[in-house]
Amino acid sequence: MNRVRKQVGCSDSIQGSTVTDDVTVAVLDTGIGMHPDFGGRLVAFADFVDGRQGNYDDSGHGTHVAGCVGGNGYASRGLYRGMAPACKLCVGKVLDYNGEGSIDSMYRGLEWVLHNRARYRIRVLNVSLGIGAQNEKERMTELVDLLDAAWEQGIVVVCAAGNNGPREGTISPLGGSRKVITVGCHEGGYFGTRKDLCENYSGRGSRSMLYRKPDIVAPGTDIISCNVQCRGNMWSGYRNAYVRKSGTSMATPVVSGACALYLQKYPYMSNEEVKRKMIYSARDMGDAWSKQGWGMLDLEEMCDEKE
Repeated sequence: MNRVRKQVGCSDSIQGSTVTDDVTVAVLDTGIGMHPDFGGRLVAFADFVDGRQGNYDDSGHGTHVAGCVGGNGYASRGLYRGMAPACKLCVGKVLDYNGEGSIDSMYRGLEWVLHNRARYRIRVLNVSLGIGAQNEKERMTELVDLLDAAWEQGIVVVCAAGNNGPREGTISPLGGSRKVITVGCHEGGYFGTRKDLCENYSGRGSRSMLYRKPDIVAPGTDIISCNVQCRGNMWSGYRNAYVRKSGTSMATPVVSGACALYLQKYPYMSNEEVKRKMIYSARDMGDAWSKQGWGMLDLEEMCDEKE
């Protein structure tokens, strides 16, 4: 996350210029494990897969995603902190240990977020997953409608473009919602011509769509964030505190964290205003819209108060 913060203009001064820490990001994923970088900021956890009590993550995916959003870097002395290290986290487990889940578990997770929006002051929802089967189109439509309902209630909903590119029209169904902020991958040339870059398989929009997707891109290759296998303590030191993962699942919480950080600085902004500010300040990478959307997230430009 250290190099990612630099790539998207998330400076120490921006992270330190917030006026409130009363912003909660909801994460629907594989759960969240115990990790020193979350520092008691987990305000709620619910398990929609196995119904267990107490927070856990039997996959590691959700813990990594949550670290990208709001890990404070405690185990690395700040080096691998996330985008909004002072935000609170509200986590719903909707995927199992294989990262798989049903539309039903996701639906119940979304209902939980909507029901608790005011209670936990949820301003941002991160959805770093693809879910559902080809024969469940009607149920998928219901799920997208619920995402839209979350947006209508003022939540900034951020969804992954998916990893089924580079063919045209491969945006994930959840990321296909017109209202939500859909995030694709782009490394901005950081890794040169490596063949395994996330941007090479990030979901692409289609010219046949009535609106353009993705909305924005962020780095998603070799992202270092919280490892659910972290062991140790502050006295003996931490082992295996961080791990590298790649995909639009990693690019998405970078954007979600940026939204949370922006709302901490400008808490009166609506979700529509956040989206407009983000896309209009994005950095054009010179690629087709179907790949880059409006461009690369640029938090420094986004937070610039000049008209």
